[in-house]
Amino acid sequence: MVDLVITNADLVDGSGAPRRPADIAVEHGRIVAVQDAGTVSTAGAARAFDAEGLVVTPGFVDIHTHYDAQATWDPHMTPSSWHGVTTVVMGNCGVGFAPAAPDRHDWLINLMEGVEDIPGSALAEGITWGWEAFPDYLDVLDSQPRILDVGTQIAHGPLRAYVMGERGAANEPATASDRAAMAKAVAEALRAGALGFSTSRTPLHRSKSGELVPGTDADQAELFAIGEVMAGVGHAVFQFAPDHALVPELEWPWMSEMARRFGVTVSVNLNQPDSAPEVWREVLDLLDDARTEGLPIVAQVAGRSIGILYCLQGSVHPLMFHPAYGEVGHLPIAERLVALAEPDRRRRIINDIPDDGGLFAKVVLDKLSRMWCVDGADIDYEPDTATSIGARAEASGRPPVEILLDQLVSDGGTGMVYAPFFNYSYGDLSMTYEAIQHPGTRLGLSDAGAHCGAICDGGMPTFMLTHWVRDRSRGPRLGLEAVVRNQTSATASLYGLGDRGLVAPGMRADLNIIDLEGLGFEVPRMVFDLPAGGRRLVQRARGYRATFVNGVQTVDHDEPTGELPGRLVRGPR
Repeated sequence: MVDLVITNADLVDGSGAPRRPADIAVEHGRIVAVQDAGTVSTAGAARAFDAEGLVVTPGFVDIHTHYDAQATWDPHMTPSSWHGVTTVVMGNCGVGFAPAAPDRHDWLINLMEGVEDIPGSALAEGITWGWEAFPDYLDVLDSQPRILDVGTQIAHGPLRAYVMGERGAANEPATASDRAAMAKAVAEALRAGALGFSTSRTPLHRSKSGELVPGTDADQAELFAIGEVMAGVGHAVFQFAPDHALVPELEWPWMSEMARRFGVTVSVNLNQPDSAPEVWREVLDLLDDARTEGLPIVAQVAGRSIGILYCLQGSVHPLMFHPAYGEVGHLPIAERLVALAEPDRRRRIINDIPDDGGLFAKVVLDKLSRMWCVDGADIDYEPDTATSIGARAEASGRPPVEILLDQLVSDGGTGMVYAPFFNYSYGDLSMTYEAIQHPGTRLGLSDAGAHCGAICDGGMPTFMLTHWVRDRSRGPRLGLEAVVRNQTSATASLYGLGDRGLVAPGMRADLNIIDLEGLGFEVPRMVFDLPAGGRRLVQRARGYRATFVNGVQTVDHDEPTGELPGRLVRGPR
């Protein structure tokens, strides 16, 4: 007698092994049998699911999300639960909400809003503060049922401000006593169930007020004090966001020494900036050296380019830099569209170059060959340079800003323009293709839950299966088995989550049943469903016939079932 039998599955088990026909039996949230198709009886099973023609995979494990606040109010954890994700890791890039002194709540919101573009009004309205120390935050998370499992890390920004007050928030050097206090708090967090520690070392990450994330300039003594205590506890990942161009020169010396001295797994974000388009190759070479030496260093890489979706209701778009738009940019969208259609204002936006010291030319006119209109019912995340706004303007003889303006005001002001800024220096995804296959990388950087008004990458698990496995036309594709492994067992094992990521006896019954041929996306759209009416870009999926978390079905034909079996993941297992 078992709870569930899935028959006739086209099984991709997460190990990287070839897909095979199989039957799967589940009891009490665990997989108890995986056998050849047609060999597991459904007699006596509480439920049978015929997966004929469908692909069965482990639930996806997304290790780079920013649900630190949303997890306290949203049991459905969208967008991740729309895309086959059954476990998320949050607390990345040095920002989070614990530890939190009572007088630091607004400051923490300001920090998160600036770094991760989550509306501060939504954070202020949505968070019901019930913690101060990090273990108390875990207890709050643990008390709330949700659709998927969550694990989290203690972040450097809130930790530094909690221990050092204004000195920590202002990135002043830590004293020996400061370092000891931070190390003690990290040890307490890890023993309570934190999966790791994160920090930010990039000048791109700033609070809404413009200050760098606390810890950005932390010296080696401070970083090693934390690494040493992580080694003493015996688990955890040290994750950080770098200045990508400076990783080999500035970061690798201390990274490698930390891994060598303390045995701590170091996970660094890896992207390809236009300013240093070849530096990623140096990092991959260094990862090879680390593997040869046996050092636990990995690089998190994205499955596609990181790019902004410009729209009139978003956080940023090109017209914001033109004075003629600035005159009406504050108006409600309906009134704004009327004002933008006025012939004189339209002419000024299209033809006049502002007297702004070259700013508009630099951030808009010079970038039009790297902007693409989002047309039709789909979005091309590997667009051809021949179809950019700049190329279309040259081919048609129309002013490029006219094409840009017409796109943004289309469909009632919801028109979008895609502008990749990382991982597209070659005009395609060839960097991504190489990087995600390297043995020293792990798939991540979806940033699900963050960048609500500009980036919509929480659907990256679905993109991996559609673009890379099935649809890519501008270069070689990737095998289904490798893509599934990269976002299941490979990501789970990075954080020591040895009970998930594989379809095998004894493992958690976190499963996806997918119509691979019918799998796809909706076009991203702006909705206002966060607390206080906060905005966010969302992109739903289609093709997930079922998702199971701990043996409980949470998704049925792309819709939530209402079941909330997800819980907090405390530490590795």
